[in-house]
Amino acid sequence: MTKSSTGTKKTTPSWSDVKARLADLERAGLVGLVQDMYAASKENQAFLHTRFALGDDPLRPYKATITQWINPADYRKPLSVAKAKKAISDYKKALGQPEGLAELAVFYCEEVFDFLAGYSMEDEGFYVALERMFEQALRHVLALPEARRAPFLARLEQVRALGQNVGWGVGDNFNDMWLEAGLD
Repeated sequence: MTKSSTGTKKTTPSWSDVKARLADLERAGLVGLVQDMYAASKENQAFLHTRFALGDDPLRPYKATITQWINPADYRKPLSVAKAKKAISDYKKALGQPEGLAELAVFYCEEVFDFLAGYSMEDEGFYVALERMFEQALRHVLALPEARRAPFLARLEQVRALGQNVGWGVGDNFNDMWLEAGLD
């Protein structure tokens, strides 16, 4: 808390404060607020499109973000593991369907190897993040009903094979995770 110039204590606004103000809005005011939020950012648009199942591919903006930050078309653009992973986190907040989470985690791994097919990377943190995402992808896939797993597992098997050609112990770690998951 901080003191204002009048000597009263000010607090940082919280969700409770916002919720109380929302309760005062009529329907038209609430719709107007959501419209303003929609117009404020592409992230808000993607969130609302996903939440309300609008459009033909709700994963498209999240995949585009992953590609932008892990496998950019222009190799001179910076990579950002954190921003690519945030796309998955954003999807989870918007809808979080298990199959969508599996798709995005597997896609992330595939995009890393698509990037590595043309460029080298000498950053241990990049590979640690890849290993964590592979583990997350396995977890998401194995949480799906058995009938839905096969296509994802086939793609992860390809990712695992590609990992054998990377240093930093990636291939060995992929194999360990695969075996720990009871696959093979």
